[in-house]
Amino acid sequence: MVDNKQAFCVVLTTTNNEANKNQIIKALLTQKLAACVQEMAINSHYVWQGEVCQDVETLLVIKTRKDLYPQVEEQISQLHNYEVPQIVQLEIQDGFNPYLSWIAANTLEL
Repeated sequence: MVDNKQAFCVVLTTTNNEANKNQIIKALLTQKLAACVQEMAINSHYVWQGEVCQDVETLLVIKTRKDLYPQVEEQISQLHNYEVPQIVQLEIQDGFNPYLSWIAANTLEL
């Protein structure tokens, strides 16, 4: 049973490079910084250096613990192919206790 259901988060990042995506996923999972990483194809529209841009990207949805976020952010920023990658944390307010327990059991203990 999970003691603090608010101890978990989802981290989002995007990339437009298949090799970079695989490198990030492998690093996060092998280092136990994440229990699960889901990927989905997206079309991104954004402003970069004053220009409106569009890109086909992959969104990574990373399930982890909030206390691991600094290491997740550092790992993604070190590996990422973008100058300014999206790396954002969304707090999980509540969730199915067996699933949250699974995240806890499959991530690095600090």
